Amino acid sequence: MEKLQTVRVNGRDYKRPTVPVVVICCDGSEPEYIDLARSRQIMPNLDRILENGENLLASSVIPSFTNPNNLSIVTGRPPSVHGISGNFFHDRESGSEVMMNDPKYLRSPTLFSGFQEAGWSVAVITAKDKLRRLLGHGLSFDQGTAVCFSSERAGDCTLAENGIEGVLELVGMPVPEVYSLGLSEFVFSAGCRVLESMRPDVMYLSTTDYIQHKHAPGTEGANEFYRMMDGYLGTLHESGAIIVLTADHGMKAKHNADGSPDVVYLQDVLDKWLGRDAAKVILPITDPYVVHHGALGSFATVYLPEGSDVDTIIKRIASLPGIDVVLDRKEGCARFELPEDRLGDLIIVSGGSKVIGTRETEHDLSTLNEPLRSHGGLDEQIVPMIINRPVKEVPRPLRNFDAFHVGLNIAGKV
Repeated sequence: MEKLQTVRVNGRDYKRPTVPVVVICCDGSEPEYIDLARSRQIMPNLDRILENGENLLASSVIPSFTNPNNLSIVTGRPPSVHGISGNFFHDRESGSEVMMNDPKYLRSPTLFSGFQEAGWSVAVITAKDKLRRLLGHGLSFDQGTAVCFSSERAGDCTLAENGIEGVLELVGMPVPEVYSLGLSEFVFSAGCRVLESMRPDVMYLSTTDYIQHKHAPGTEGANEFYRMMDGYLGTLHESGAIIVLTADHGMKAKHNADGSPDVVYLQDVLDKWLGRDAAKVILPITDPYVVHHGALGSFATVYLPEGSDVDTIIKRIASLPGIDVVLDRKEGCARFELPEDRLGDLIIVSGGSKVIGTRETEHDLSTLNEPLRSHGGLDEQIVPMIINRPVKEVPRPLRNFDAFHVGLNIAGKV
C-alpha cells in the first residue's frame, strides 16, 4: 500500500514522519517527579535530550483520570468527541454501572486506525490490558503494519489479536506483576525492541501509575522509576526517533496530617440529606485496579431524584470542606468538554488534599499501606510535555492530546 504523506483524522491533518515518532504517556507523572529527579542528577539522558529539546507544561482533560486522557491523546480530541468520560460510568440505557473498556463506547476513530488506513505502520504498547482494546480499536492485524499489546498479557499475544507473537522472547523479560514498577518497565523495554525490529512510523507507549500512587516526588521509590525511564529515553533518543513525553494526569497527596485519607463520603452525605439511595454517586476513577487508591479520586458525578431542588443541593455540596467545583450537567460538561449523556445531574470536583468517596463502608482501604496519593481534579491537570526536538510554534493552550500533532507536524521543523 502506498503511504499517504498527509492524513486527516478527527478534523486535524497529520504529516507522515521521516523518522519514527514515539509518544509516551507516563501515567500519573506529576511534573515535580521529573523536576526533582533531574535536580538529583538521576536523569542524565533527559538532561542531554533537553539541550536541544523542549520542556513544556500542558493541561490534561478533566476528569484527570487514565481512560479519558489516554483516549484524548490517541484521538487528538476531548471526551465530548470520543465519548470516554471516565474509567467507569452509569449507563442510562441499561441502568447499570459499567467499565468503559469496551470499544463500543468509543465515538470517534483513533489516530492509529487513520494512520494505518493511510498506509503507515503503528505500534501500541500499554501496561494494563484494560486500555489495550480501546487503543487498538479499528486496527487490522493481518497486514503486518500494526501491533498492539499490553505488559499485563504479553505472554498471550497472537498475530490475530495483537499483530505480534513471541513478545516475552523478544523483550527477554517475564510477565511482570500488575502492581509493580516492572509493568511500566516492560512497556519501555518492549517499545525499544519493537522500534528496532519493526521501525514503525508511529509508536505509543502508555505506562501505569502504581509507583506515583505509592511514592511522592523525590523519594527513592519514585527516583527508581525515573532512573529506569531515563535509561530507555536514552535508547529511544539514540534510535533517531522523535519523542514526545506527556502524562494523562498529575498526582497529589490526598491525606491528613496523620496519614489517613482525606475523604468526603458524598453518598453518606446525600443519604442523610435526601434519604438512602435517593441520589446516586458515581466515581469515574473506579476500575479493576484499586489496591493503590481505594477508588478515591477528586472527581464525582451525581444522579439526583426527579423533582430535586438542584440549585439548593449544589449550594449545599459546594459548602462542604475541600469541594472546589459543583456544576449542573450542562454547565459542567461544557466547561470540561464531556459528553452530557454519560454524566449525572451534577459534576463535583474536590481540591487540595480532599478526595470524594461514596459510602465509607464501601471503600476497602486496608491495602493502602502508604498515605493516599490520587488524582482526578483540577490540581492534577498540569502535566509535562517533553520533546527531544526544538519546537518553534507551541500550540496555545497546549493540551496533552496535542502530543501527536506536536510530534508529527511541528517538532524539529524550525
